[in-house]
Amino acid sequence: MRIVKDAEQRKDEILTAAERLFASRGFDATSTNDILDAVGIARGTLYYHFKSKEEILDGIIARIVDDCARKAAAVAYDRSFPVLERLRRTLMAVHLEGSAAGFVMEQIHKPQNALMHQKTQAKLAEKINPIITDILKDGIQESLFQTDYPEETVEMVMLYANTVFDDLQELSPELRPRKVAAFIYNLERLMHAAPGSLAQVLGPLF
Repeated sequence: MRIVKDAEQRKDEILTAAERLFASRGFDATSTNDILDAVGIARGTLYYHFKSKEEILDGIIARIVDDCARKAAAVAYDRSFPVLERLRRTLMAVHLEGSAAGFVMEQIHKPQNALMHQKTQAKLAEKINPIITDILKDGIQESLFQTDYPEETVEMVMLYANTVFDDLQELSPELRPRKVAAFIYNLERLMHAAPGSLAQVLGPLF
């Protein structure tokens, strides 16, 4: 008997199968036929949900980032912890996990995938920046930080961090700690935080 599944369930199955195939075989080596076989659907069903393999990858990126944002929000809004601890826990939660996420990170750093990299960073900014901004606002209320532009401050800081520290592992042993120290030093002054307060929070993340 033919099993009929709702659109979201079928879409999720396609993304899950594609994640597994992309992670194990690579994006270029995986064909739409491979995805069809893995899910057990007709080509028309696949194209009903996704017009191309690239669009499937966009869906995978969105799903990974959404999961990251859910984890970040869960700790960011737990006000049983102090603001700085919430900030530390949130930043710890903001990283892409799993084999598919590892594949995505590998792919977006390839020169030919600059657009994919841009899409991932834009999606992360859309989902994560408001969460961190809310923590910053709480810190302002508690006089831990001071700025009239919390949204713009987070936007600038995250943009810089995502640009400079995107390939942190490729920095030389001499340059890496200097970049980290300079980032924290200037961030404390940008946010008018007590000297050394953010070093305790951000230092271990690097």
